[in-house]
Amino acid sequence: MFGFLKKVGKVNSLEKIAQELEMNMSNNYKDAAQENFREFVQTLSSMEAEGKISEAQAENYKRKLSAYKEKLKNYTHKDQKVTWIF
Repeated sequence: MFGFLKKVGKVNSLEKIAQELEMNMSNNYKDAAQENFREFVQTLSSMEAEGKISEAQAENYKRKLSAYKEKLKNYTHKDQKVTWIF
């Protein structure tokens, strides 16, 4: 009866990671955002390898992945200026 709900649980882990990544980026938590990005890549590739995600869903998440990659290109503490030194 509710067969469409079966697909929701499969990508729930990817959605959770994506939400954490967005939250960390908006709060300027650079290290945590980079870690979430690596976790997203790893989870997506393992789900693809195990066949736990459809090809259409994988393509959708790959588009998200490329957008995150562009946003996080220079997203490190190295470019942050020290403002507490007088």
